[in-house]
Amino acid sequence: MKKEDNYLDINRKAWNDKTEVHVNSEFYDTPSFLAGKNTLNDIELPLLGNIKGKKILHLQCHFGQDTISFTRMGAEATGVDLSDKAIEKARELSVQTEAHTRFICSDVYSLQEVLNEQFDIVFTSYGTIGWLPDLEKWAATVSRFLKPGGQFVFAEFHPVVWMFDSNFEKVAYRYFKTEAIIETELGTYADMTTPAEYEMITWNHSISEVVNNLINAGLEINLLNEYDYSPYNCFRGTEEFESGKFRIAHLRNDIPMVYAIKATKK
Repeated sequence: MKKEDNYLDINRKAWNDKTEVHVNSEFYDTPSFLAGKNTLNDIELPLLGNIKGKKILHLQCHFGQDTISFTRMGAEATGVDLSDKAIEKARELSVQTEAHTRFICSDVYSLQEVLNEQFDIVFTSYGTIGWLPDLEKWAATVSRFLKPGGQFVFAEFHPVVWMFDSNFEKVAYRYFKTEAIIETELGTYADMTTPAEYEMITWNHSISEVVNNLINAGLEINLLNEYDYSPYNCFRGTEEFESGKFRIAHLRNDIPMVYAIKATKK
């Protein structure tokens, strides 16, 4: 068996190990979240619009801050993640915030085995699809859980970002998907000083791969935006050039950092 054939168990362990670090990190700032902070960003909020009364499925939700933010905004939100430790923390936060947000522990591809509903909105964001080897199955899952006329809202780091090495000094990876990327990372984006190591298996996905698989799954692309900044300070060598907007300092605004898609199920 190739190591990447066991990617779910390897990545689940990495995210289980990361969860405690992330919950207690300044990056996620759990105390401010518990005090009422909305964790959604200016990139995705306009795409979502008024979600009061809407049913939202949040794929790859980590430990649930954004999912609970949906509930606080008046939606009926369900968060899904493959990490049992993350879902455990998400459920704890749901109780602490009295949000009554539902959380399900499942990987994306197996979700239809434990959930049989359709939603007004399917949402996923920032560092999600790189953990998935097959975007045809991913897009089919998005479509499966959308009501006819329902909307998919997606914000993700731009694939150009994933071409660079961790210091953004050279191109180290192909833009297009080829073989699995198997690496051991020291530290984590939420706390680069933590001494822990995490083995991870990921794949790069081009924008054309994303868009064409969504189209083939019966979704109509309404909007595709690209942004020259990240709303998160989660890379090395960044500068905050405006409040809440980060770039790689020596690359200025020369590369795209994020893209977003809004699509409707036909």
